[in-house]
Amino acid sequence: MSEIVMNEMMKAVQLHSFGGPEVLLYEDTPRPAVQAGEVLIQVHAASLNPPDLYLRDGYRALPPEWQPSPSFPLILGTDVSGVIAAVGDGVSKVSVGDCVFAMVRFPEDLMTGSGTYAEYVSVPESHLALKPKGISHVEAAGAPMSLLTVWQFMVDPGHNRLNPFQAFQHVPVPLEGKTVLINGAGGGVGHLAVQIAKWKGARVIAVASGKHEGLLRELGADDFIDYTKAAAETVAHDVDLVLDAVGGPNMERFLSIIKPGGSLFLVNPLGFSARDEADRLGITVSSLQVHSNGMLLAQASRLLDDRTIRIVIDSTYSLAEAPAAHQRAMQGGVQGKVVLVVKE
Repeated sequence: MSEIVMNEMMKAVQLHSFGGPEVLLYEDTPRPAVQAGEVLIQVHAASLNPPDLYLRDGYRALPPEWQPSPSFPLILGTDVSGVIAAVGDGVSKVSVGDCVFAMVRFPEDLMTGSGTYAEYVSVPESHLALKPKGISHVEAAGAPMSLLTVWQFMVDPGHNRLNPFQAFQHVPVPLEGKTVLINGAGGGVGHLAVQIAKWKGARVIAVASGKHEGLLRELGADDFIDYTKAAAETVAHDVDLVLDAVGGPNMERFLSIIKPGGSLFLVNPLGFSARDEADRLGITVSSLQVHSNGMLLAQASRLLDDRTIRIVIDSTYSLAEAPAAHQRAMQGGVQGKVVLVVKE
């Protein structure tokens, strides 16, 4: 194993119980050991994602039998950008000193946290990719989960594992010349979906609150619907694909604007109850569980490298300010990503 000299202890944000943002505690904890096939990353930045908020709260929205029963303390966070500080046995593609980014152990550690709200995190080599040279650690940390979600939905799932919500594999659809509506276009997944749909040759309708219109048109949206003024299903029509990055009640409303043979992709399908109606209309309703995948992240990162797409940063906080970062994420109206800056 090769490494640079480090302290045995590190700072991290830990959970000792489930609850609101106030349960996030900035404290000392042992630095993780590096196992075979893994690297230790000195974290420069880590971003927030919805599973972080759900896990902090104990996944209370899930049925009791699905809720976590972990042993505390936990360290939240799946997305990281940083520098390799040590490599374990069997690691061959990266070296100490390389700048890398990753979505870490997801969904394997969905219920225990993947450990990126910390100064160091151990990461399987297969989950990471070299950080694009032209972007900062803050931007890179904002990318992995959102970018892999969009890539696996719209370009390449990268695996053939079934997700818990449907009995068939998710299959992306050709977008060249098609009309795509992105609901929740201002958020982490949504703003990347707008850009990737444009890159794939689609006409894009972005749905978000009015404050996001300028940015989303800049990112390539052809049309914009301010959902605070008009419901998308009363304005849009003849859409080939709706990607709903919001979820929640009444996702069924989008079926009325999708062409026969079209598709409704649900990032969070919990609560969707109109599969029979969709079948009757000839509309494919599909979802997937995003999985860590360094190879796909490397493919997608080429678009970051050449500025075909970019990561929008809503706000940044220090690691010790994680409770405030969670408060910001819970307020709604987030534009792009909320990021914790661990090392300048």
